[in-house]
Amino acid sequence: MRLSTKGRYSVTAMLDLAIHDKAGPVTLGDISQCQGISLSYLEQLFSSLRKSGLVKGVRGPGGGYRLARPAGEISIAEIITAVDENVDVTRCHGEGDCQEGERCLTHELWTDLSQRLYQFLDNITLAQFVDRPGIPELSMQRDKIIGRFELARKQADAISRGLV
Repeated sequence: MRLSTKGRYSVTAMLDLAIHDKAGPVTLGDISQCQGISLSYLEQLFSSLRKSGLVKGVRGPGGGYRLARPAGEISIAEIITAVDENVDVTRCHGEGDCQEGERCLTHELWTDLSQRLYQFLDNITLAQFVDRPGIPELSMQRDKIIGRFELARKQADAISRGLV
């Protein structure tokens, strides 16, 4: 399986949204700066994520993007497939014409591995990943380093008011 930057960056950006969900919408500029992803590339990715119903835009002052559904309902596999990535390790892309138009000896092995990889990623939600040890702390640290003070302050405010 080769996961391109489209899949990796989409998961990273969605994780960023999930971490900051309680604080409000996040701008693509903030994600770009915090995660080191080109703003124009993020715009392309978010077009696909929006069409797939994973994110929604919020207009106006303080606008940006939010998750369209709760983080516990969005799987990593869903994010990857939303940006036209697939979880397939076969050389034939699952067609069965691996070796001169015929199925190769190991086709079933690679097909099974592809299915297991997809199932593995489909069983991990954004919420589960956000709850992993160290993720919230790492995020807050990065927010402070790059100057996301306002977003970090909003999130700390939400935590102190018991909204998180």
